[in-house]
Amino acid sequence: MPQTTDTSLPAVDASLRFVRVIERRADGLVAFEFSIGWPELAVELMLPAPAFEAFCANNRVQRLDT
Repeated sequence: MPQTTDTSLPAVDASLRFVRVIERRADGLVAFEFSIGWPELAVELMLPAPAFEAFCANNRVQRLDT
């Protein structure tokens, strides 16, 4: 009997952007996870604090760490 694999993914809303702060370092860098659509699938990034705040504002993120 042939096997079928359901590879369909749930619908994604690419307008949703998420940020979870991992660490605010003493050297002024902010380590954080950023995701689009699915908060479970993220990349880790690091920016200086002022650039991080601008990044969040420009992407209209939803904060997951608060």
